Amino acid sequence: MIIDVHTHFIPKTFIAEARRGRAMDGVHVQRINGEEWLIHPQGYGYPLLPTFYDAEAKLAHMNALGIDLAVISIAPPLFFYWTDSQMAGDFCQMANEALARFVVEGEGRFAALATVPLQAPEQAARELERAVRELGLRGALIGTSVEGVPLDHPKLAPFFTTAERLGVPVVLHPYYVGMRPELADYYFTNLIGNPLDTTIAAARMIFSGFLDRYPHLNVVLVHAGGFLPYQVGRLDHGFQVRPETQAHIHRPPSTYLQRFYFDTITHASLPLQFLVNLVGADHVLLGTDIPFDMADTQFQDHLAPLAPEVKERIMGQNALTLFGLEGQPSSDS
Repeated sequence: MIIDVHTHFIPKTFIAEARRGRAMDGVHVQRINGEEWLIHPQGYGYPLLPTFYDAEAKLAHMNALGIDLAVISIAPPLFFYWTDSQMAGDFCQMANEALARFVVEGEGRFAALATVPLQAPEQAARELERAVRELGLRGALIGTSVEGVPLDHPKLAPFFTTAERLGVPVVLHPYYVGMRPELADYYFTNLIGNPLDTTIAAARMIFSGFLDRYPHLNVVLVHAGGFLPYQVGRLDHGFQVRPETQAHIHRPPSTYLQRFYFDTITHASLPLQFLVNLVGADHVLLGTDIPFDMADTQFQDHLAPLAPEVKERIMGQNALTLFGLEGQPSSDS
């Protein structure tokens, strides 16, 4: 079974409101070269492809790529951490209910991750519990920070305590709706900014003692962990020579890599092989980032050099266990 753990969704209700120009935060639909785009008032826009919201289109695309099951999550520009917490909470409830309905439309080939109003941690904890216990969602997708507040901040403890107690994974995903001035050129806001944000969030989880405080929490890093796996030697060296890095941990940062899971989105075979060798095949999961233009739809080619038993774990077995998907039918069932 081939399982994609990183693929995105937009609720139809939200799209209808955006088409009328009445969606939350001023998000609206605009036609560009005859194609619908979802436009955020902060400047970011992207094509409103049917694979975001139409189950038949999603399944057809999965069939074309050989994907049996998709673990679907909200499009990260819709985290809305910068908005009023009550409005964000209402949106999250609507979105999670829409995700649950979408799972039903997928006839056994979809699972879903909750979105939560993380700017209000107690509210986020309650919504996660509702989404998991009442709606059957399999975990949560959250940002790599909350409008400048790092994920290791004590104020966010109610959410992470609840995720750990429920035994569901938390997937970290960078988000932005406006340009970062220092990365404005050449699409660097995404090309460099996204993996950088993941690297910072994961490194903070290590150095702050966050992972020791939540010993049973499973954390998934998208985009192959950003730059973290490829610079962990530098972090280890810093731990040896800089006393401030030892304030909350007592062993090298590299020993914490096994606390993370990583998706496969490297867009190349060699870095993916390095990642698998570094963290082990049991800690890598297939991801695509569909339907954004930075999606990896060539994952079969990038995984090709790996041994068959390694590919089997990465492409399906690991996700079955991590997200509790045993018993899900394949596309051939």
